[in-house]
Parts: sequence; C-alpha cells; structure tokens
Amino acid sequence: MKRVLLVTGGAGFIGSNFVRYWLGREQADRVVVLDALTYAGNLANLKSVWDDTRFRFYPGRIEDPVVVAGIFKCEPITHVLNFAAESHNDRSMMDPSGLIAANVTGVGALLDASRGAGVERFLHVSTDEVYGQIQSGLFREEDPLLPRTPYSAGKAGGEMQVRAHHIAFGAPTLVTRGSNTFGPNQYPEKILPFFITRAMQDRALPLYGAGDQVRDWLFVEDHCAGIGTVLLRGIPGEQYNIGGGNEWTNMAITQRILDLLGKPPSLIHPIADPRGAAHDARYALDCAKAHALGWRPLHDMDTALERTVRWYVDNQDWWRPIVESPAYREFVSRYYGPALGAAL
Repeated sequence: MKRVLLVTGGAGFIGSNFVRYWLGREQADRVVVLDALTYAGNLANLKSVWDDTRFRFYPGRIEDPVVVAGIFKCEPITHVLNFAAESHNDRSMMDPSGLIAANVTGVGALLDASRGAGVERFLHVSTDEVYGQIQSGLFREEDPLLPRTPYSAGKAGGEMQVRAHHIAFGAPTLVTRGSNTFGPNQYPEKILPFFITRAMQDRALPLYGAGDQVRDWLFVEDHCAGIGTVLLRGIPGEQYNIGGGNEWTNMAITQRILDLLGKPPSLIHPIADPRGAAHDARYALDCAKAHALGWRPLHDMDTALERTVRWYVDNQDWWRPIVESPAYREFVSRYYGPALGAAL
C-alpha cells in the first residue's frame, strides 16, 4: 500500500530537497506539502515537482488547527515529517517572539492532529544546536539538551512536545538532529549561501571574530537520505543524530568559497560576534545509531561544496530577487550594518 507523506515546511530549504528526493526515490508514494510561505519559503523550490500527479501543496501554518485538520480530512496521510520552523539563529537573537508559535506550539498542534488521524509515523526534524556546544568529543543522543540561543531553545521545546506525546499517548514519533546542512536552494542568510551570494556581488563577508567556530557540515542530499532512513527504519520514541563528519571552521569554509569563485581574500571582513557568548564554539555528532540503520553520508565535502557554489552561479535568477528585495536588505542592514558600515 502506498504511503502518503505530509511534509510541513516543504517549500523551505531542507524540506523541498526532501520532497524532490522522496518523489524521485519512492515511485508509489504521494507527498502533500504544507508551508506558511514565510520569508524563507519559496514555491520556486518546488517547481520541478509541481506538475507531478503525486504532489499536492497547501498553504498554511502548522499551528492553525483548522488548516491542519482540513488536510487530514482531505488527504489519507500515513506519515508526517515536520520541517516547519523559524530556523535562523541571527534572526532569533534580534526578535525571539515568533519562535514559540511555530517551533513549540505548532509542533504540539501537529502532533495532536496526527494522533487523531492515526498516522503510522511522525518524524520531527530537529538540529544539533539543541545540545549546545561541545569543546571536544561527540554529542550522543542521550546527552542533555542545553540550548544557548532562542532558536535552539525553541527547537528543544518542540522536541519536548514530541517526547511527551510519545510517552503520554504512545504516538509513533521519531526525532532527527541534523548538523549544519548546505546545498542548493538554501535561503541566503546562513553563512554558506550568504557568503557565496555576497562574494559574487563583490561585497564584504562579515566573518564573526577569527572564524574559528567549528561546524560539522552535511550535504543536503545526505541529510534527506538520513531522514528517509530514520522514517522507515527508526524505532519509535528514539532520536537519531544525522551528521556529515566534516568538521570545518567558518574561516576555512569562507576561504574555500573565495577560492571556488576566484575572489580575493580581501573580501573577508572580521567583525565582533553579534551573538557574543551565545555563539556555540563547536558542534560534532556521534551518528552510530543512524549508521546502524544503514545510513551513511555519501558525498565528499569538497565536491559537494563545489557543486553548491556552482548551483548559485548557475541559478542567479533564483537568489538575486531575494537579495534585492526590501525585506532582505532591511535584515542585512539591521543586523550587519553597525559592524560593516560603508562595506555593507
């Protein structure tokens, strides 16, 4: 019997990549997308699947019970994957007020609706940032959640809703905690797409401090494969780390971007870290549980980074309208303007 997946946040970066991944892999399945189309949601991300008879799109928020109930009434949903979230640390530092609705309340509402519809599996896509920072070693799934920004606290709150529904109601829930994900169609606000698009415009790259923050980088297609593996093979009630095993500093990533674009290192503009003590120094994940399910990342980091840079070079019609929009320019000016000044 074919599966019908509800993918919330499916017009965003990882969500849209997952939709394309799943429809290309599971020919018998259908995918229903619910997305609020906030600033990072983009219907252009779904252009390649829009006319696929196995695909359907609904606009709306996961915290709106009328919208969610309507989808469950109209569609025979068997599996739910929740990608919907307010997902940027820098924005959460400026205004954390919008986080609770989507990242906590919305998760609870979606869980309630899913339980009422009797879905077979509910997978919540979370982040390694819920752990906080780690100076050495690797985070394991049983480690405590110690978030250090409003964004990561919101994601941890969503996870607590998932955990509570599994314990209290026996909901068939799963959680994935992904590391820093990159690839095509990523909204240009996080470091990699932000720096790629700014370097292509010969604009200054505002690197926080010495750029010695360490992140575990994961190509989006590998992330999607990890999520899909957990959805089908994971044990309900469990959490799974999905990491790339690629620890690079922000400085190293920045230098590689400039090399790939043939741009000078003079574009790097060190600034005081706007997050201050809240900026986690290092993330790294132990992914043994996901590996035991049969998943491993397949893409070489440098090759995947080159492929990502090439996508932004070849798809300027996708990102230039974004970076030229008043809302985007206002965010960049508000957040980076005081530090960059004339170099903005």
